[in-house]
Amino acid sequence: MSSPALQTYLDGLTGRDVEAAPTLRALDEAILAVEPGLAVAVKYKILMYAEPGDWRHWVCAISANRGGSALRFLYGVLLDDPRGVLRPGSSTLMTWDFANDDAVDAAAVGDYVRDALDRLDHFRANSKQIAADAKDGRLRG
Repeated sequence: MSSPALQTYLDGLTGRDVEAAPTLRALDEAILAVEPGLAVAVKYKILMYAEPGDWRHWVCAISANRGGSALRFLYGVLLDDPRGVLRPGSSTLMTWDFANDDAVDAAAVGDYVRDALDRLDHFRANSKQIAADAKDGRLRG
């Protein structure tokens, strides 16, 4: 079960980014297996997943980049990272990178998405403080 927005995103890929399509499909399926009710749309040239009506606090996003794919978490600094796969992005954003030939472990991706969904209400209520703490180095990011 993949999202119609995924096809829109894939149709816009060019050059080497086209090689990321299988990984992006696997990531989309893993995300939606955890929460099929997420809204999915192409925004800011990435495929974003959010609770319906709340794009400001999106949960995760996927995109093709530099010969691979990225799975981003808006408030990734709050997530557990038992696999040690998340790298810092902005003050709160964390990214899990996949090479085009990497197999996607749907269960592991699902665990990270589930963790993000579990922390969404906390992030919504405290996003300004979380960003300030992350910028000041009080959080992992």
